[in-house]
Amino acid sequence: MTTHASSSAPSAASAAGVSVPDTKLATAATELVRDTVGELIYHHSRRVFWFGSLQGGRRGLSFDPELLYIGAMFHDLGLGERFRDSGRRFEVDSADEARGFLRGHGVPEDSVRRVWTAIALHTTPGIPEFMEPEVSLVTAGVEYDVLGIGYDDLTAADRAEVTALHPRPEFKRRILEAFTEGIAAKPETTFGNVKADVLEHFIPGYERGDFVEVIQNSPWAE
Repeated sequence: MTTHASSSAPSAASAAGVSVPDTKLATAATELVRDTVGELIYHHSRRVFWFGSLQGGRRGLSFDPELLYIGAMFHDLGLGERFRDSGRRFEVDSADEARGFLRGHGVPEDSVRRVWTAIALHTTPGIPEFMEPEVSLVTAGVEYDVLGIGYDDLTAADRAEVTALHPRPEFKRRILEAFTEGIAAKPETTFGNVKADVLEHFIPGYERGDFVEVIQNSPWAE
């Protein structure tokens, strides 16, 4: 979809043979996210774009770098303080922010849908990999940076270039803190997803929902 006019900003950042799309839309997304989140999430989101792109190249996927970039940059916005009383999964809050941004820039609805889906499903393993490349690669980038899934798929040199541009000091501890802070106020949104593990580890007294008990205690007689 990369049809937006090139920005007048300096050349886009490059590492490991991958460059940030040099478009007005990508520049606007960068500025919005950088003004909205702290450096932890900013650097993580940029790495997600690089690692997703590199995995896409390795897998021979044809994808829109601009849409992948928007998905990567917005995927954790919903962890922010202003969303903590939304009552919704942070992934949905993040996806809705991206949708509003894209619609505000006149992006076609099919592209908006891809980005929304990529963000909404990025913590739901086993599904994105079978969807459009932009959807699967946002998840691939997140899984690479946060979980180390496919770590040896990429070269040490490529990893070094990306992390030199966007460092990850004490990342494991700090990203877990960010997850905890972002979802602790709405623990019900972790039912059935991986973030329940975060609260179980770090919030005293938290009890995860039990799917079997929900069925057994439903209002149905049988």
